[in-house]
Amino acid sequence: MKLHSVHHVALICSDYPRSKRFYSEILGLRIVAETYRAARDSWKLDLALGDVQLELFSFPGAPSRPSYPEAQGLRHLAFAVDDLESAVAELEGHGVRCEPIRLDELTGKRFTFFADPDDLPLELYER
Repeated sequence: MKLHSVHHVALICSDYPRSKRFYSEILGLRIVAETYRAARDSWKLDLALGDVQLELFSFPGAPSRPSYPEAQGLRHLAFAVDDLESAVAELEGHGVRCEPIRLDELTGKRFTFFADPDDLPLELYER
């Protein structure tokens, strides 16, 4: 088997309009498609970031997933940025709280964490 790239990452949100705004307007991901599936009373939003897509789903009554303390499973989703301070300032301008900027001891790169509307951990990683 030869894997070529990551195609998509799928997230389930608790409040579809709030998460749609967060990922498309605040983070700036491009909306590719939006589908309402009446049989499941569920929205699916396809968002693009370069060659990778983020699929945002809503399912009524979906249970919360523990994030802290460090739960098993997907730990976080990281986005690469050129200017970390500028990206943090933009997020904070939208009311999104970011952790203090830290240094990755292994790579020497700077990064910070923040959360999406459902408290899922997201990271900004300076290229």
